[in-house]
Amino acid sequence: MIRYDKNINKLFLYWLIISLVLVFFIIIVGGLTRLTNSGLSITKWELFSGVLPPLNLETWKFYFSEYKKIPQYKILNPQMSLNEFKIIFYWEYFHRLIGRIIGLFFLIPLLFFYLSKSIKKIYISICFKIFLLIALQGTIGWYMVRSGLVNDITVSHYRLSLHLGIAILIIACIFWIILNTLKNTYRIFFKLKKKNIPFLFLMLLIFLQIILGAFVSGLDAGQIYQTWPLMGHTYIPNDLIFSNKSDVLDFNNHSLVQFYHRNLAYFITFYILGLVIYIYKKRLINLYSPIKLVIIFLLIQVFLGIFTLLSGLNIFLASAHQITSVILVFSAINLYYFQAK
Repeated sequence: MIRYDKNINKLFLYWLIISLVLVFFIIIVGGLTRLTNSGLSITKWELFSGVLPPLNLETWKFYFSEYKKIPQYKILNPQMSLNEFKIIFYWEYFHRLIGRIIGLFFLIPLLFFYLSKSIKKIYISICFKIFLLIALQGTIGWYMVRSGLVNDITVSHYRLSLHLGIAILIIACIFWIILNTLKNTYRIFFKLKKKNIPFLFLMLLIFLQIILGAFVSGLDAGQIYQTWPLMGHTYIPNDLIFSNKSDVLDFNNHSLVQFYHRNLAYFITFYILGLVIYIYKKRLINLYSPIKLVIIFLLIQVFLGIFTLLSGLNIFLASAHQITSVILVFSAINLYYFQAK
């Protein structure tokens, strides 16, 4: 019986790790889908019928004709050929396919682990909540796509940020359970002790930065200023005018969104340096290695952000920038895990 429980626990851990990899992978594919402007290529929410891609010319023509009805085709791609359409179609198709795979891969083993009664109830309870987020994510994905089918040539950056934000929440929850499972512990994520607050605040800052990054991506705001450290010839771009309080929160303003994204990156950098000083001053030896990982991935992320801008938004650098943001989330969670007790 003991051996059986150990085997089940190993399977549970492997399942969580594979789930994490799948979610990480779909975030990458989702980012590339956005960067290639492919997200509106499938104009219907095909929960079951869209499992297989088009298998004949007539079906391809049907999907292409549906795409021709939306503003993105009429305004941006009126000269697009069927072969060119197939490229953007497959990006969105694989994005949706991976989403379906994640849903099934998470649900079926979860039911098995629940019935086995060998996994801690609190772990199972959290995993069911994660599954609900995964199911919700599919609905939000379609909610996002719908925003670009009628009046706009792209999806709403607000809905895009919501879609990405929930993906980050899902992968963060899975990573947290993996850490607990590896150490055979149960540490509460949002444990508002005084000593935990600086580390929780760091995760909040990184999450907000990812949301701002989604705004930048959704608005194509990175195309406005592709210089660094200045935005054009000044620190505060010349086209920003703050005539009233609402201008400060105008997240439809491309220049303002990029300005906030840059400056939050600076703030996070200095905040992490402050955490380093705090950790070494308090001699929190167990946090020495975790904070070093945070610094490494922070530096990579900052340099990728700068080079992405200077390269004219090279798609590979932009994708790497997004990938590193997720790894930075992992490193911040790992730091908090060793702090939270």
